[in-house]
Amino acid sequence: MHHRTSRRTLLTATAATAVAAVTGAGLAPGAVAAQRSASSGQHHSAATTRRLKRIISGMSLEEKVGQLFVMRVYGHSATDPDQADIDANLAEIGVRTAAEMIAKYHVGGIIYFTWAHNTRDPHQIAELSNGIQRAGLAGPTPLPLLVSTDQEHGIVCRVGEPATLMPGAMALGAGGSRSDARRAGQIAGAELAAIGINQNYAPDADVNVNPANPVIGVRSFGSDPRSVAAMVAAQVKGYQSSGIASTAKHFPGHGDTSTDSHTGLPVITHTREQWAELDEPPFRAAIAAGIDSIMTAHIVVPALDPAEDPATLSRPILTGILREELGYDGVVVTDSLGMEGVRTKYGDERVPVLALQAGVDQLLNPPDLSVSWNAVLEAVKGGEISEARIDESILRILRLKAKLGLFDDPFVSRSGVDRTVGTRSHLAAADRIAERTTTLLANDGALLPLSRRSHRDLLVVGADPASPSGTTGPPTTTLATAFGELGYAATALSTGTAPTAAKIAEAVAAAQGKDAVVVATYNVSATGSQRTLVSALAATGVPVITVAIRNPYDIAQLAGTGFAANLATYSWTDVELRAAARVIAGRAEPRGTLPVPVQRADDPAVVLHPVGYGLRY
Repeated sequence: MHHRTSRRTLLTATAATAVAAVTGAGLAPGAVAAQRSASSGQHHSAATTRRLKRIISGMSLEEKVGQLFVMRVYGHSATDPDQADIDANLAEIGVRTAAEMIAKYHVGGIIYFTWAHNTRDPHQIAELSNGIQRAGLAGPTPLPLLVSTDQEHGIVCRVGEPATLMPGAMALGAGGSRSDARRAGQIAGAELAAIGINQNYAPDADVNVNPANPVIGVRSFGSDPRSVAAMVAAQVKGYQSSGIASTAKHFPGHGDTSTDSHTGLPVITHTREQWAELDEPPFRAAIAAGIDSIMTAHIVVPALDPAEDPATLSRPILTGILREELGYDGVVVTDSLGMEGVRTKYGDERVPVLALQAGVDQLLNPPDLSVSWNAVLEAVKGGEISEARIDESILRILRLKAKLGLFDDPFVSRSGVDRTVGTRSHLAAADRIAERTTTLLANDGALLPLSRRSHRDLLVVGADPASPSGTTGPPTTTLATAFGELGYAATALSTGTAPTAAKIAEAVAAAQGKDAVVVATYNVSATGSQRTLVSALAATGVPVITVAIRNPYDIAQLAGTGFAANLATYSWTDVELRAAARVIAGRAEPRGTLPVPVQRADDPAVVLHPVGYGLRY
């Protein structure tokens, strides 16, 4: 890990010239801090713009095209990944390492994924980030990179423990506190900045008005556009106050779809008026809050573009509405170009060209970098896209890099990681925020709070979905451990999201003699065996407490099963589950209220529990 005293030596003479060209020689630390926290909504200084344009004018066309791409790469190190990751890089990208990819394609950004083995632990991530920045500064035109990831918290999380994990969007929506949302963003942003991640693809600005939405759901703050807008603005301010770029997604709004754009092309049937009322407000609020980047959606909205192109490739949507009507001049980044939603209508070589023509600046994670990169290069050489057009996007990208202080110093330190990531105060704040999001939806006979005198011996069963970050859970064990720490005797038994008859019988047998059973449910369906499990456990006469660890709609599907109490946590990471245990035990008050309506399973036209519903002790 490189410390501050040695970082300047990493800049080559040409890199130092580029740095000075953007930031001016010898910016004081205070000026750098101000630069990092300045809102993108403020006007960029004319002097900075002139300096950035000078850098752009000195770039080769190949370097310019590269700046438009944000690419995945396998490995925990920029120069020395494991052999399996080298093999994966060679197979998918034609290079061995991140450093080789940067040298060959001059990419302007890298995106981290857990599955790409980028995020083992905070110190490793920081060193990977430093290696990426060293590679960027070693190029013909030395440029720092935007290092990004999807750290939404809740069910989408790439960096796990020992980093602080916060409640996700719908949980924060249930808490209803803008200050909590802002504080969560501030803490999360500070920890990302400390490990060298400077662009976060969060918050989700979609308004989840469709309970059947398979891709957004609890990633949304809720179903009320005004409430979602307020929470989005708070999170944007929180993230960006910590010196990283925030990204509102997925424009023009992915909340009312029953198709997953990873696997298909969703169609949103909202009229223009409905879009303005339902989908637009959170994005307008994000822009007003100074959002640094906005991510596009691979969805068709015929009312906004009669050509029925995916929004990612739609000039009427991205230039006509986002740029011209909403007045947004920040960075526009595509959702992953490897997703099926953007690939169904056009080939992979056409998609990046059409995206740029639509008004996009950053092309995220194409399935084949060589195909996409060369397609853009040929489109510029052949005159289909003007060089002036891509210069516009590069200027936006470099402005963001300058705003984040990356031209001054793109490196992070081991001591900075230790001072910031997973600190006691951050973890305590996450616990308190999570308590304020836990939502109590049913409490028959005032079973809760659960007395240790009368209900000390507990069985914890249910679903154990994989950890979003790969570092927490499994949920039944986490809950049982939390109850143990609170003075209960708790036994965990994983029954899964589709328990078999044998597993249900095992759970029923294990419930004999217990004082209560806690069941972690995960997206219960009317015909699924999770419902059978709850019914069978309730039939034993032992009180059953159900905890919905993903969507809060489970309570509607469990009607008539005989459960005694129901809570919603909106995610299954440890911070939410520990908070639920404290609420069940009466160590914390249930303060959350539903940010979405729960409709009756047998008659969706009837609302079982409205927005704002939540019981208290």
